[in-house]
Amino acid sequence: SDEQGNFSIRLPDGGYSLTVTFSGYETEVERVNNNNPANANLIFSMQPQVKSLEEISIVISNEVEDGWEKYGSFFKDNFLGQSAFASQCVITNPEMLHFFFYKKKNRLKVTATEPLLIDNPALGYRIKFAIDSFTTDYNSNTSLFIGYPLFEEMQGDQEQQKVWQNNRATAYEGSMLHFMRSLYDSTLAENDFYIRFIFDKDKKKDVNRLDVIPNSLVFKMLNFSRNKRNNTVQFLVPVADLAIIYKESPDSIYLEKYPGVNAKLQISTLKFIDHTDPVIIERNGFYYDQDNLLTNGYLAFKKVGDMLPYDYNPDEMPKQNDSIPEVKKQDIPNNNADIKQ
Repeated sequence: SDEQGNFSIRLPDGGYSLTVTFSGYETEVERVNNNNPANANLIFSMQPQVKSLEEISIVISNEVEDGWEKYGSFFKDNFLGQSAFASQCVITNPEMLHFFFYKKKNRLKVTATEPLLIDNPALGYRIKFAIDSFTTDYNSNTSLFIGYPLFEEMQGDQEQQKVWQNNRATAYEGSMLHFMRSLYDSTLAENDFYIRFIFDKDKKKDVNRLDVIPNSLVFKMLNFSRNKRNNTVQFLVPVADLAIIYKESPDSIYLEKYPGVNAKLQISTLKFIDHTDPVIIERNGFYYDQDNLLTNGYLAFKKVGDMLPYDYNPDEMPKQNDSIPEVKKQDIPNNNADIKQ
């Protein structure tokens, strides 16, 4: 924005979360849609962050002095991920991170005083990531994080552009973005996605197999409907847990880390905190409410290091020699790092 706070932003078709951050102020988030006239003139009123005496006391008693040295590697594994693309990512301002360990709860909490700056040379993005929360519960072996990433295109020669295009296509295939777009377009089978509903009686069964409901019945069981007025679709799951199966082999690193998983299929589960609340999908694959979904299995293995912006087009070459890089904003769903299947 300018000095008076005026701003303008051009967004491709679809839905987004417009996130406003400023040092010392509470983050403001507004869900926007190109079909909503009310989005044409938005005003954000920033509120100063107020720390209570209790919060200050917690910081003094629980912050780990050498947090980055002690937990930095663990944080990167559970925030950036452990894939080949994630291993190339670099956090350029790790000094912004603060680590707090709570012995009684056996829990690690990570906060950031400023958005993290992440270089991803494998996909050709620089990411400014405003972390809302990152916690790890060692008792349940789960890591959850919520935040707001902003993507900026790296500049590169023609050869680098081709590498980025290929890598982005690899990251896209089987991703949550790919799945949500396939669901929106009703092309799950055409894109090699299959769904299995996990009812209570099935929870102890092995989901590591292609034992799924035919796609002809999936949309009916999902209570799938389309709203032509605002170009959205919605679905409502009959159960709290949903298995997503993608007919491609998992990353070799994943197979090494989790021996015994299916080596021919990418198996993931979605857990709906409130499965009576419908999920709404925009044209570009943006969906909400993202806080209602926890990912597990293969989708949880792919984290920020494999993330793509919501205006990513697998058929489009990356932009080249732009004087002002185009900026994209998006939400990230909760990520449940308990990979047990």
